[in-house]
Amino acid sequence: MNSRVNGRVGCRTLVPLCVAAAGLCACVGPNFHRPAAPSVDRYTVEALPSQTASAPGPGGAAQQFLTGQEVPRDWWTRFGSPQLDTLVTEALRANPNVQAAQAALRQAMENTAAQRGSYFPAVQAGFDASRELNAVGVLAPNLASGTALYNLYTPQVTVTYVPDIFGANRRAVESLAAQAEASRFQLDATYLTLTANVVTAAIQEAGLRAQIAATMRMIALEREALAVLRHELDLGAIAEGDVFAQDAALAQLEATLPPLNRQLQQTRDLLAVLTGHLPADFKPVSFDLDQLQLPTELPLGVPSQLVERRPDVRAAEAQLHAATAQVGVAIANLLPQLTLTGDIGSSATAMNDLFKAGTGFWFVGASLSQTLFEGGTLLHRKRAADAALDQAGALYRSAVLTAFQNVADALHALNTDADALNAAGRAEAAAQKSLEVARRQLELGSVSYLALVSAEQTYQQAVISLTQARANRFADTAALFQALGGSVAPAAASR
Repeated sequence: MNSRVNGRVGCRTLVPLCVAAAGLCACVGPNFHRPAAPSVDRYTVEALPSQTASAPGPGGAAQQFLTGQEVPRDWWTRFGSPQLDTLVTEALRANPNVQAAQAALRQAMENTAAQRGSYFPAVQAGFDASRELNAVGVLAPNLASGTALYNLYTPQVTVTYVPDIFGANRRAVESLAAQAEASRFQLDATYLTLTANVVTAAIQEAGLRAQIAATMRMIALEREALAVLRHELDLGAIAEGDVFAQDAALAQLEATLPPLNRQLQQTRDLLAVLTGHLPADFKPVSFDLDQLQLPTELPLGVPSQLVERRPDVRAAEAQLHAATAQVGVAIANLLPQLTLTGDIGSSATAMNDLFKAGTGFWFVGASLSQTLFEGGTLLHRKRAADAALDQAGALYRSAVLTAFQNVADALHALNTDADALNAAGRAEAAAQKSLEVARRQLELGSVSYLALVSAEQTYQQAVISLTQARANRFADTAALFQALGGSVAPAAASR
């Protein structure tokens, strides 16, 4: 019988064994079922009003809460700033955290594909060549020719197959596929966090620039007041203590300027890093609150579907799925393992004799093994998988609670921001009227110049408070979009 015939016999024997083993396969362990979404119809304890309060001036329009409408994909465009849109697009393209998350997703997908290879037999080809001398004085020759010294050449193909009888491989693939899904949602979460950070930093930059301008104006007024007091001191009209008091007030006000400048520079450094630049290589972009549009329509989606929109919740769900599958892997490892092996080849003392009649060989076999004692290793690994499943379940519930908390916090902030902006707007308007009165009274000679300076200081402080209130409203609007899970896999990321 030649080697080709032997090979056909071996294959005919091995294939039925593989088919029979595959028929016995079954997945052990728990099957994953997606957790039920919270059955809620609102985000806060009290029902939300249909819209926030309004305030006069830029950024003071009432914001409407639109329940049931989905959050727009490129939500940052609602702020109406081409500069901001360009910055977000650049960040999505060049930010290293995005690139790292993309690489992590590719890695997870390749690991899943690699594990799927366990579904198929492993085929290995080998070639052995040796020079041998038999001890003919002790052992009988093992060659038909009786030659003691000879060369031996042996090419062979070995097929090994481990039937997935209890589903260990399928559960492992299931776990890795779930981890790849988690990586995909983590990439979405990276997009979401990055866009929100860029928008928030841009708003903060605009607010700081406005505060610095108002503070510098107040410092100039304080210096004018100090100059007036020193002149009056020279004339003997006031006491020296009044000058010292004004000088101290000026110094205290000047001390507030360096922290604002530091925050502005640090915010610009943050924008540089978010867009993938070194701070020294970044060309600062100056934003102005007056150039930003306040989104007046705020889609809230359906509260019970928040878990579908939040990428961090979906990632936690995928991790729960992976942990569930790992329990099945641990259970399967406790059960017997079957291995099928097939070997076919030829052996000859000369290369040109290979594969001739009488040189072929084949082997088909099966082995069944069961671990009887391993110091409790497999049992403890099963218990560890159970504990990991409990942990993943707790982390998923925590992610859900955090998601609803984020939305509720943002909604409460927007309601209070509207009230704060309204109050700051009234204070600014009143301070401006008081300043106009002080100017008219100074022209009539009924008040001193210091009264005008004091009115201007009050007005400038009101301007700073109004600027902060406007910036807070913009920032909390961005926080709401982020909390709602906006910009999942944004189209801008692929530009």
